Amino acid sequence: MSGNERNGVVQPGATSQEIYDGGMVVRREVLGDAHVDRANANKDEFTEDFQDMITRIAWGGIWTRPGLTRQMRSAVTITAMVAHGHWEELAMHIRAALTNGLSRDEIKEILLQTAIYCGVPSANTAFKTAQQVFHDMDSTGMDTTP
Repeated sequence: MSGNERNGVVQPGATSQEIYDGGMVVRREVLGDAHVDRANANKDEFTEDFQDMITRIAWGGIWTRPGLTRQMRSAVTITAMVAHGHWEELAMHIRAALTNGLSRDEIKEILLQTAIYCGVPSANTAFKTAQQVFHDMDSTGMDTTP
């Protein structure tokens, strides 16, 4: 794994703050500063613990692990979003997958596979979601090549 793959890796004995900080590094690298800043700006007393949990557990505890590449983690996450019908999060993770180095063709192949294992109607919505993400990125001139 490259140095970038290991940024924020949680080591045995890491403090809670180190886990949080490592998670925040990876969260920003994968989702982008704008998304994370928006999420943090929108948190309040009610959602603060949830945002902390996401950063600490999902990003600091899972996404920082060395066992899978970020591309593989993106593929797994896309599949989970399709399986559960989380379309807004799917759009976010399609953008993240491109940031993580997956190509549009690889994302297409992931979505084709979801048609078999998650169902054609779910894959149909996933393809529409990805198509919209790609259209939005193209219309803003955002570079999506890995």
